[in-house]
Amino acid sequence: MLTHRLRHRITLQSQSQTQDPNTGAVTTTWADWLADEPAEVVPLSGREFISAAANVAGVDTRMTIRYRAGVLPTMRVVFDSQNYQVLAALPDPTNARWLTLMCQSGVNDGA
Repeated sequence: MLTHRLRHRITLQSQSQTQDPNTGAVTTTWADWLADEPAEVVPLSGREFISAAANVAGVDTRMTIRYRAGVLPTMRVVFDSQNYQVLAALPDPTNARWLTLMCQSGVNDGA
């Protein structure tokens, strides 16, 4: 993949939970882990969707970024004011410089 295809900007966020000492209520918050990251964002076509869904249920978007250690399926991506849950972070088997994020849109909005 050529870097000119990384024309989108995404933000990877990690989740943290805090507990109120008085009420015991648990609050979930999201914090930017990697902001303004160049990426290629591709909604999956029908054929790709069927193939991807066989491996990871609910995948509807594929995002490719430069390889970053520490990207986890518990994270979410914010792209174009929409939240995407990371279902899988797959390193490229032929080139260790890329990381493919298999994502599901409209989920993981805060809790």
